[in-house]
Amino acid sequence: MPLRVPGLRRLQRPVVGSAGVVIGGAGQQRLASSTTPTQAPGTTLKARDIVNLCVAERKSGAPLTASRPTLTPATIPSHETVGLQNRNASTLAIDPKMYTTSFAFFEALWDAGVTHCFVNLGSDHPSMIEAMVKGAREKKGHFPRMITCPNEMVAMSMADGYARLTNKPQAVIVHVDVGTQGLGAAVHNSSTGRAPVLVFAGLSPITQEGELRGSRTEFIHWIQDVPDQKQIVSQYCRYAAELKTGVNVKQMINRALQFAKSAPQGPVYLCGSREVMEQEIEPYNVKQDEWDPVELGGLPNSAVKKISEALAGAKSPLLITGYAGRNPEIPGKLVELANTVKGLRVLDTGGSEMCFPADHPAWLGLRYGNEDAIRNADAIVVLDCDVPWIPTQCRPREDAKIFHIDVDPLKQIMPLHYIPAQARYRADALTSIEQLISTLKSDDGLKTKLAAGEAGKWEALQESHKSRLDEIAARSKPLDDGTFGTGHLCAKLRELCPDDTIWAVEAVTNTLFVHDSLQPKLPQQWINCGGGGLGWSGGGALGIKLASDYEAKLKGGKQGKFVVQIVGDGSFLFSVPGSVYWIAKRYNIPILTIVLNNKGWNAPRRSLLLVHPDGLGANATNEEINIEFSPSPDYAGIAKAATGGDLFAERVDKAADLEDVLGRAIKAVQGGQTAVLDCKVATGC
Repeated sequence: MPLRVPGLRRLQRPVVGSAGVVIGGAGQQRLASSTTPTQAPGTTLKARDIVNLCVAERKSGAPLTASRPTLTPATIPSHETVGLQNRNASTLAIDPKMYTTSFAFFEALWDAGVTHCFVNLGSDHPSMIEAMVKGAREKKGHFPRMITCPNEMVAMSMADGYARLTNKPQAVIVHVDVGTQGLGAAVHNSSTGRAPVLVFAGLSPITQEGELRGSRTEFIHWIQDVPDQKQIVSQYCRYAAELKTGVNVKQMINRALQFAKSAPQGPVYLCGSREVMEQEIEPYNVKQDEWDPVELGGLPNSAVKKISEALAGAKSPLLITGYAGRNPEIPGKLVELANTVKGLRVLDTGGSEMCFPADHPAWLGLRYGNEDAIRNADAIVVLDCDVPWIPTQCRPREDAKIFHIDVDPLKQIMPLHYIPAQARYRADALTSIEQLISTLKSDDGLKTKLAAGEAGKWEALQESHKSRLDEIAARSKPLDDGTFGTGHLCAKLRELCPDDTIWAVEAVTNTLFVHDSLQPKLPQQWINCGGGGLGWSGGGALGIKLASDYEAKLKGGKQGKFVVQIVGDGSFLFSVPGSVYWIAKRYNIPILTIVLNNKGWNAPRRSLLLVHPDGLGANATNEEINIEFSPSPDYAGIAKAATGGDLFAERVDKAADLEDVLGRAIKAVQGGQTAVLDCKVATGC
């Protein structure tokens, strides 16, 4: 039977091997390219020469013919055929100088500003692994850094945290359909939290007989072949597409990143088969300055006038925001607006970022859609906010003038969403606030309105702010039995941690206590999970710390800011701590983790009481309603095991021990060692 060598194009004339073997093919024979050595009849070739000729032919770039070439035999010595019988296009050696889709993929990421790839690799990534090694060796310092992540949820959360701090999307690389599913709730968080992330997953090979390099070679390639892999995550993504050829891979990468970086920002998803990623292409570049994201404009002039008049004429004006602080320039501009409209108060209802500093008299803190200021306001500006209030819990006055300014005022991925408003505008928050400030400061009529009763409004605001802070302080004291609540714990953290500490928070039912006591004042100092997919903060905190350190080094510094993760015990388990703390150790990303241990999930009980306040579950124990963690896991021990023992791990039960343990933990982190404190907290404070 003829020995077939798939992928070899027909030659111009027969080539005779060492044992009289003739290489040829049916039909007219032609030279594949001028780069292929032209052999005269009778030229002696060894079996390995045949394989090398196959490689040369595949690199030539000439079109493939319809039929495969064959070896017309006499005999080939057995020692010459070892390793040849099973060679086909899917297993031919790769020329180290080869330029593939995969290498171009990473080049495109780097050129677009993606500096890190969080990877969880599999059988779909051979060419990508080749490209990773090649890039690390040949383009060190100009090639994305690979961060191995044993869990996909953690990988996506790291990219999310990195982007939330820097506004620079990073890449996540996962394994076919199962790795895509492994991203889980992290894709939801990235979408609702507006974190730009590029996700790539391979596809099962699209050939099975060795027709192309990358063809199926393993049992699992049939098992993981699904009808439309993109559909697993597409409803959460701003863009989802398949790479079908390597010749435009850089354009596809940049198109995806345009979607990720254009408001409302979010995740994008690309996938490609092994054959496409193995494809040899000519090296090329794109003009990077032609791929910027879409920019939003400001408010129409009529809107600026209408909103300015409403604010200037209001007795109790209110601004409600949720994620405007993603732009670090916003908090300062909101302070300027509050200083211009002296009675204005600012309420954060999302807690996604630090939107307004706690030391300003207009600060109302973080509340989830239920606050007296909403009920009392006669003019409300909703600025980049998903849930300004919850109608079943709190509603504005009937006569309140409401204006909604948002990058996505219709909330296009939410099937049910609406708020009553006199007008709504798709506009950039920073530009809009600057327009309002300019008009309020320059219009004589508006200045006259603002001046009326200005001193009294400002004094009342200051008194209200002082009362709020006093109330928080009183609520944050240790309990009589020597235990402590979340409020006291976070007050101590604020006292002992560096002033510019970044707080990565996933405290769920304790979030309001955390925010009240930490009282963040600096832009980007507070970053909360952007969605409802619990488990974000482990990877999120690592991504934030990694980004802070990397950005600091770019500016000539040694290390970035101190990062503290504050997480409920239930969310800690969701975060896949075995993966989180292994990564922290492997890549030297020291963070301080505070586990709020209240022995279970309190959120389901709260939800139960909101719907069935007098139901059977109202007086049932946590064990009865299946939300109790008993026995309580050794959370710090879990983390320590993941690092091989190199982690500061302690448990704190008493307020008297808190300051000492926190001090030692902070010192450990500043020395480069991650610390996890299991803190037993009382509920409701």
